[in-house]
Order: sequence, then C-alpha cells, then structure tokens
Amino acid sequence: MEKLNNDWLTDGLIDFEYKKYTLLAYFQEVRKSFNKVELYPVLNELIQHYDNLNKLKEGKDSIESKFPKEVNGLDVARLKIFYKQMLHDDEIMKELEDIVEYALPMFKGTLEEGKEIYEFVETQCEVIPIGLLPLYTDEGYFFLGNPTGELTVHRYQMMKFESPAQTYRGINTTRIDKINKGIGETFENLKLNLIKKFADLPNPATYLIQSKMIFPYQPTLVPIAKRLLIKHISTA
Repeated sequence: MEKLNNDWLTDGLIDFEYKKYTLLAYFQEVRKSFNKVELYPVLNELIQHYDNLNKLKEGKDSIESKFPKEVNGLDVARLKIFYKQMLHDDEIMKELEDIVEYALPMFKGTLEEGKEIYEFVETQCEVIPIGLLPLYTDEGYFFLGNPTGELTVHRYQMMKFESPAQTYRGINTTRIDKINKGIGETFENLKLNLIKKFADLPNPATYLIQSKMIFPYQPTLVPIAKRLLIKHISTA
C-alpha cells in the first residue's frame, strides 16, 4: 500500500477538506491491509504518525520544523520570508489545529484495531524450546511453522539498545532455510543438523515458534514471532 508521508500535515495544500480526503484514502488502504491480516509495516507507520500528532498538539514539536526547507526555483531569502509569513497567519494555524484534532482520533481508533489483530495473532503462536537450552540464549536458531507443515529456519542474535531512561532489547534475524518436516523427523534431529552445518554455534539455543493458523508470512508472522522470542528470552 502507498505510505502516508511523514510531512503529510504540512506538505502541499493546507486545507481541512483536502487533508480529510488524504486521510480517508490512507485509512481505506490501511483497513485493506488489516482485512488481510497484514500488520507490518502499517502498524509501525500508524504509531509514528500518531506520536507525531500528539507531540504537535502538546507543543513538544514545532510546526515550523515540519515545513520543507528547500524548494527548487526559489532563493533561500524568499523561502524563509514565505514560511515565516505562513506560520504567523492565524487562519493557516487554525486550519492545522483543526486537521490535527480531526486526525488524532482516526489514528487512535485504527491503531486499536491493529493492536487487536496483533494480540489475536500472538495468542495463536507458541514458543517451544528445542532440547536443553544453554546458559547463553542471546544467539541461536528458531524454526517458524504453521499448520501447512512448512518450516522456515532462522538464525537470531539478541541486541541491547540503551538510552538514559531505559534499556531496550532487539533482535537480528537471518532466514537460512525452508524445509518440509518429514513424518517421524524430530526437531531435535533438525537442531543436530544445524549444529553440523554451522560449527560456530556448537551448543545453540533453539526454539520452535508454531502458529496454529495460517497468517501472512512477512507482513505478520515473522515480525510477531521475533517479538515473541524477545519476550520469551527476556523473561526466561
């Protein structure tokens, strides 16, 4: 689906009806994705737009910074004067405020829809350790499966991001194989095959993330599986 530009609020014509049409078209596309249970990157985009609007409303971000700084064919001096005049125009500022007030509940409601879908998909997935887990679980493998019997094999590595207020955990993953698990073949045997193939991880943490239902693979199942694995390892 077509993205909504980060500067959609101040890009182009600043007119309530025009922006309303732009938003309605965007949310129509979002709901098409949700109807197909496709969550990403749509959900991340919604969160970003919603956060940006809240910051604007709370005065944490300057509307002035949202205006483009360069336009081909105009000199810098005229451009600065033009935007300064626009931002001191009470009618334009009122129009922006009306657009923000209209957009915020739309983003909030659509985000809630997306989160409900996310939570449903999450309830349909289970993280199961394969064999004995080593003490070091920040690197290893996971199998991602669904009711069709197909499995994708991924290598993962946990990461930490630190900020002054909090430490966040992320994950890097690489898909390394796609297999059809044969009758009588165990996940323990599949894990042994990985150990033989990749000698740099002689005792890897290995998990099965099994979905009870078939969901879109890249837009939904993979990102939710990664978040489930982060949660599982972080709380183990």
